[in-house]
Order: sequence, then structure tokens, then C-alpha cells
Amino acid sequence: MLKFGGDFVPFVPARAEGSFVYDEAGRRVLDFTSGQMSAILGHCHPEIVATVRSAAGTLDHLFSSMLCRPVVDLAEALAITMPGLPRVMLLSTGGEANEAAIKIAKLVTGGWEVIGFAQSWHGMTGAAASATYKAGRRGYGPAAVGSFAIPAPNAFRPRFPGVSWQAELNDAFALVDRQSTGNPAAFIAEPILSSGGIIELPEGYLRALKAKCEERGMLLILDEAQTGLGRTGHMYACQRDGVVPDIMVLSKTLGAGLPLSAVLTTDAISTACDERDLLFYTTHVNDPLPASVGLKVLEIVERDGLAERAAVLGARLKDGLRALQSRYRWIGDVRGRGLLLGLEFIDEEGGERRSAAALSDAVTDRALELGLSANIVRAGASGGVMRIAPPLLVTQAELDLGLELLAAAMRDVA
Repeated sequence: MLKFGGDFVPFVPARAEGSFVYDEAGRRVLDFTSGQMSAILGHCHPEIVATVRSAAGTLDHLFSSMLCRPVVDLAEALAITMPGLPRVMLLSTGGEANEAAIKIAKLVTGGWEVIGFAQSWHGMTGAAASATYKAGRRGYGPAAVGSFAIPAPNAFRPRFPGVSWQAELNDAFALVDRQSTGNPAAFIAEPILSSGGIIELPEGYLRALKAKCEERGMLLILDEAQTGLGRTGHMYACQRDGVVPDIMVLSKTLGAGLPLSAVLTTDAISTACDERDLLFYTTHVNDPLPASVGLKVLEIVERDGLAERAAVLGARLKDGLRALQSRYRWIGDVRGRGLLLGLEFIDEEGGERRSAAALSDAVTDRALELGLSANIVRAGASGGVMRIAPPLLVTQAELDLGLELLAAAMRDVA
């Protein structure tokens, strides 16, 4: 297999069900990352399986200009969940949807400059890759003209200790304004930067960020790939702050593990796109089969109160992680919201004085051996952050099992 980033893990799944994946020998591993942070309903949810079977036998794929009932129904359902963004385009991946969002912003504003966070991850293609600063910028030639980055606020590792996030944001935009040619199109942001190390934007930050965009005639794009559909305790993470972006992008969670993404925007932006002949014609735009799945996902999330459930279970999980933090000094921080949490390792003091990177890798490897799948992303100059994002249907017993396995891994590493 051609490697696409990092090494493959020494576990080969043969099937999956609920919060677990199993190999051919029947060994099970508790999935604390929901696959690729996507399977919010767990694996092989019976209603999703039934929907796929039915849709595949009814409407699977159409000519891209043909609209059908599942597509229109999902668009309507999404618009209801996010008042103010009634226009919807359905695509396949988060990177593709971010490409569309950035292209829309450039077309509508007439600008070409795009600003993102220096710890961001928005995709691996074109404009999305140009707005991704977490990794992948070296060795591929120049990024898109007009790509700018500002630091995301990080309470655990502040860029300027003692300086408020408001002052840091003002300073960052002052620098951007100095470099800008006066043609800003958009700021693209994750409400919680996942690959950046579960960096949560403080309350009030999104409102201030939208004001900065409005002052400059640019659009605010929120990438809710991992935070959307209940994971943070709200249907959408931006709702905590009462912020409606100009464009919102959904992916990952919308398909609950299957390839489906969406771009939501305003009537005014949609009208401008029509007037200026937006072109984002793809093979699988508004495809019926994934739309049927997305509609069922949305139904289950709302019907079963999964946003509220994520808030309650997330508090229980965070308490368990903080208990581990009190036992191991090399756990520097526990953060995040709902069932999107991060545990940051720091360099060990005394003894072997192992680095945060060595500790985080050792704990992750040992956890997998014991039956727990977690994920480490690099953060800061020396740290590693374990991302913990179990399915929203995870049970209390499964959460407790995950904490037990993680505690055992830490004991062994210690």
C-alpha cells in the first residue's frame, strides 16, 4: 500500500459493530476515535445499514443536474437545524466542501485572500490545502496566492503569556492588514481545532472574529467537520456563542462514517452565486444514496437527543481523564467539549525524563495492545495530544472501560 501519511497500525479489522472493531481472530478494540472522527452513531448502526440497502436498491447515483427527494429533504432538514443558512449543496468530503466554500467566498466578495489558523486542518486539495497549516506545506511548491495564517488562542500554551485573546486577535489582524493587498475573501476556522491539538476557541472569540470579517468585507467560513451534529453538546459548536457564519461546512459526522459533506449559506450569498455563475460541478454533487444516509443520521441525532447525551457523557469522560491527570504529572492538560476531548502530554520530570512525544506514543501503542484505539496529534514544540472522540451512542460502561484501559496503559508506561 502507498503510504499517505504516517504508518499503518498493527491491527487489521475484519468487522465492526457499535463502539468496537474486531479482527479475524475475534479480538476486539474499543474505538475512541469514531473511525476517522466520523462514526458518531458507532459502526454498522442497524438503521444506517437498512438505509444504505434501501437507497442502493432505489436511487444510488444520478446525473448531477437532477434533484431527487432524498437530496431536497436533507437540504431542508439541515436548513431547519441552522436558521439563517437555508441554501445547501451536498458533496462527498470535507476537503471538497471547503474547496466549494472558499470558491464561493472568492466569487461573492471579489477578493482572493484567505486567512486561517496556524494550527488548522481543512483538507488536502487546492484551496483547502492552502488554508491548512498544521501539516503538509513542505515540498509541494507554492500555496495559493493570498494565504495568511494567525495563531489560534491556546490557554495551555499561550503565545504571549499574560496577554488576552482579544489583544492577541487584534495584533494578529493588524499584521494581516499590513500584508493584505486589500482583497480579503474569507476567514476559515474550526470552532475546535482538532488536528491542531483540540484547541477550543474561548467563548466570545467567534463573535469577535466575525466582527473582524465584517469590518473588512470578508466572509466567515466555519468548518464543523468534527464539531457538527451534536458532538460538542450543541447541534453545532458555533451555537454556544450564538454565531451564524456566512458559510458553514459539514462533513465527517454528517455521513456517520460514509462520504458525505455539505455547504450551507445564506440566501444573499446564494443569489450572488447565481448571478455570477458559480461553477462547482462534480460527479457526485447532490448524490441520492449518501443524502439518504445523511437524512437518517440527522433524524437519529435529533430523535435520540444525542447532543444533550454528548454533553452529559462528555462531562463524565472529562472527569475520568482529570482523575488520570491527578496521578500522572506528565498529563499537562485535559480540554475540549462534549465528546471531543484532548489530553496533552508534557515532558516527564525526574527519572528517565522522557519527552512528551515519547510518552504519548508509548501510551497510545500500549493502549492499542490492551484493546483501546486512540489517536495522537503533535501539538506545540514538544507535546502530543491524545484525541478522544467516541461515538455519541457510546455507553457509560464503554466509557468506563476506555478509561480503565487508558489507565492500564499509563501504569505500564510509568
